[in-house]
Amino acid sequence: MIDVRPLATLGAANHGWLDARHHVSFASYHDPERMGWGSLRVWNDDRIAPRSGFPPHPHRDREIITHVREGAITHEDSLGNRGRTAAGDVQVMSAGTGVTHAEWNEEPVETRIFQIWIEPRVRGIVPAWGMKAFPKTARAGRFVALASGLGDEDACSIEADSRLLGATLAAGQRTEVALAPGGRAYLVGATGRFRVNGIEVAARDGVAIRDLDALEIEALEASELLLVETLPATPVGGA
Repeated sequence: MIDVRPLATLGAANHGWLDARHHVSFASYHDPERMGWGSLRVWNDDRIAPRSGFPPHPHRDREIITHVREGAITHEDSLGNRGRTAAGDVQVMSAGTGVTHAEWNEEPVETRIFQIWIEPRVRGIVPAWGMKAFPKTARAGRFVALASGLGDEDACSIEADSRLLGATLAAGQRTEVALAPGGRAYLVGATGRFRVNGIEVAARDGVAIRDLDALEIEALEASELLLVETLPATPVGGA
């Protein structure tokens, strides 16, 4: 099954400093048909104004992945971590037993991010944070793991039965990605236009996928793609 969710149908919230689109139900956006996808619980498409951001707020029992599309995000948390994640790179946070963090756009330009929340495999782990640079040339023409709890080498580590993959394709380029049996996947193009198993998708549309062994993707324009794959897992609460 491939279910394309056009950008215009996503949840939306504009707070002035933050212009957000929600691929699944989040905050004041509630759609009973979009309550998550496997263990994926949040995929937010955020545009953050210069010199603004999210003030300190708590999380627990969530694996939180931030992929920076444009600009940069600066993270600070109650564990004493602080770091700046630039465009193309990834940061991860295991909220575990509880952590408070802030995310700021300290840049003079708008920052655009995808923020993804995934259920952990177990509750109550020790909180942690990390980040890693991922040159786009390393994922040219193919999917590579950016964050993973499934043993993928060189990816940021998360405590979940899931992975985030990324690829950049030139116009006309094709690639394939195998999917694990019984799992689900969610695909978003940060830029470009492409086909998934023959179905056309535009930038920032969501593609919910299940009951497929593989995806065949063809870029109609230069495209940057992000794919979350989740394996079957026991639901876990959190905030």
